[in-house]
Amino acid sequence: MRILAFSDIHAHYEIVESALLCESPFDAIVIAGDLTTHGTSSEAEEAIMKLRRFRKPLLMVAGNMDMPSFEPLYARLGVNINARGILVDDVGFFGVAGTPFTPMHTPYELSEDEILRRAEEGWNQARSAPRSVFVPHAPPRSTKLDRIHLGGHVGSVAVREFVERNQPDVLICGSYS
Repeated sequence: MRILAFSDIHAHYEIVESALLCESPFDAIVIAGDLTTHGTSSEAEEAIMKLRRFRKPLLMVAGNMDMPSFEPLYARLGVNINARGILVDDVGFFGVAGTPFTPMHTPYELSEDEILRRAEEGWNQARSAPRSVFVPHAPPRSTKLDRIHLGGHVGSVAVREFVERNQPDVLICGSYS
């Protein structure tokens, strides 16, 4: 399966569309959060509808800069994998929206316990698939993916613990580096 994955789009939809046009053929599109930056549900829906024209499975979680109110929209449009497992061919996709609490107080922040709960809930629905793809917005803590420009680590302890314990085949997440 060829997956095209994106994160931290922050309303630059034209870049995603251009990449999708250049990288054909592919089997699925994954968005690991931050489709918008404090955007509206109508903005998010418009972006999703543009991506649907590629007629491939579209799977998403909201990021910390997306609004938590996007969850019902993502569910209604059938793209939500936050705390949910979805099977595409023989691959189980599941994810976690948002990030751990930050000093920036971004729109979609969760406790580490809630992040772990959502990861496990999705995993329980996807784990029977021969292959698994875990899509948290937050990167695993203390890795190359969660280091900010000042050098500190800001990822999720729960994501790292979940990955180490369950060993999903693929991890697609946001990155600070």
